[in-house]
Amino acid sequence: MLSVNTAIRTMACFLFLLPTLSTAPAFSDATLSANGQSDFQPDQNRLRAHIEFLADDFLKGRGAGSPEFEIVARYIASQFTQYGLEPAGTDGYLQPVEFRVAKLDLDSPQLTLETAEGSRQLTFKEDFVVSASRAQTETNFACQEVVFVGFGIVAESLDYDDYGDVDVSGKCVAAFRGKPGDFPGEEGAHFASLKSRNAAARGAVGYISLLTPHSIESTPWERRSHSLGKSRMTFVEPDGTLFKEYPPLQSSVTVHEDVARELFEVAGQSLDDLYQMIEDDERFSPFSIPVALELSLRSTHSTLTSPNIAAILPGSDPELRNEFVVLTAHADHLQPDIPTDAETKDQAGEVDLINNGAMDNASGVSVLLETARLFSQLEERPKRSIVFLAVTAEEKGLLGSEFFARNPTVPIDSIVASVNLDMPLLTYDFADIVAFGASHSDLGATVDEAARAVDVELTPDPWPDENLFTRSDHYSLVKQGIPSVFIWSGVKSRDPDFDASTAMDDFLKTHYHKPSDDLNLPFNWDAAVRFTKVNAEVARTIANQPERPKWNDGDFFGDTFGRKPVADSMP
Repeated sequence: MLSVNTAIRTMACFLFLLPTLSTAPAFSDATLSANGQSDFQPDQNRLRAHIEFLADDFLKGRGAGSPEFEIVARYIASQFTQYGLEPAGTDGYLQPVEFRVAKLDLDSPQLTLETAEGSRQLTFKEDFVVSASRAQTETNFACQEVVFVGFGIVAESLDYDDYGDVDVSGKCVAAFRGKPGDFPGEEGAHFASLKSRNAAARGAVGYISLLTPHSIESTPWERRSHSLGKSRMTFVEPDGTLFKEYPPLQSSVTVHEDVARELFEVAGQSLDDLYQMIEDDERFSPFSIPVALELSLRSTHSTLTSPNIAAILPGSDPELRNEFVVLTAHADHLQPDIPTDAETKDQAGEVDLINNGAMDNASGVSVLLETARLFSQLEERPKRSIVFLAVTAEEKGLLGSEFFARNPTVPIDSIVASVNLDMPLLTYDFADIVAFGASHSDLGATVDEAARAVDVELTPDPWPDENLFTRSDHYSLVKQGIPSVFIWSGVKSRDPDFDASTAMDDFLKTHYHKPSDDLNLPFNWDAAVRFTKVNAEVARTIANQPERPKWNDGDFFGDTFGRKPVADSMP
């Protein structure tokens, strides 16, 4: 087997062969739009070459921190160099991010409950599941009381507070997963993401996550134990603190429905009655559960570094060039545990273990790179500068984009908008696009104008209950007050015989985060060209408009995040 350094050198030799395909031609591939029509001319072969390289088995899924991701980072940087873009990292084109990696010792978790009738030790995997601690290698704590706090949500703008004035300092809290059914979708998703922070801010030392009928149906208990051996990551801030660790909260456990039923019976409550309250959208009041809890577990820690990759196309306007439009796409995917010994490999047979991530997100990175090339060839560059940003560790919780947003390589107040590419589905020639977040700012009108220049419609979010606006890398910049959109291929096809409305649903059910998301998918390269045109036109329109994008009046995200210093932003 090649060493890591040898493998990188070998791949580097291969990369130098690629300029025959991607070196810019002598003529310009893009000039300013005329007559309302896009004049960008993406190269189908370049788009295809990027995807075929990034989704190749050789890269083993491009996991953040892996040697293969380092190859990808240098591949992307080499493209930026060919296009003549300025480095925008902290080390040339790279912005290295230090990560804390935690892995659970699966033999170590012990959870004991003690009531007036005695104590009972729960069985790991059968009665409860817990993840590795990123903050400590030895976790040992006890609380003498558990307090039920509904969904564990505090939402002042919705006049909602599951805690009220109850004291949970030094205690454990128990809360249902999810959010109230009558909460607005994207706003509710934001508040639901702050549950651990809410508990820690009130002094809780432990968190018990309770399943709802919906969460049980969507993720059966058996599936919850499948990922227990996987590592957890967070990044280390420049001051040495860990992102998304909230002392004094030490751990969060998820208990089986039968254990939850037992806990509520001790408190004289019925789990079925509480389920009915969820169904009826009734508000909960906190109450005490007279149970003492003791938890211990062991975690192993390691450190790795994985970079974001960033480049700048300077703008042409003497003043507006100091403002930036950020285009993002995550370059990582999922690194599997591939057998290394011959016996295990033989037992595995011909099973495909590699998650290639062709659509998620080799397709998005390919479009980002081709967009960068097109802009580099413009005879007249846009007025504002454009940052092309390929991020790491999206699959670990949007960590790479969050690090950039909290440690930007350009002044955060100079970023006027972000446009995100994550998993554009390029299997059919789409007639429309969806821009998640378009309804929150005047970027909606901007995207609509740009889409019409490519003969594409803008369709309102067809999946509002999925809260996709809060679930990809642009949201890290939203939390810094930056209007953003996340663009997907839409639900209409130019082929009347193709049902585009079910294409994404079929992909999510069959290929998402599975080895079958590979180069065997039926790529439609006309769609790749069209999607690149849309992305380039959106970026150019934002970069050239006289005023910077603005949040809509009264919009929750604009009102919540606005313009504030990085350190004051919610994680």
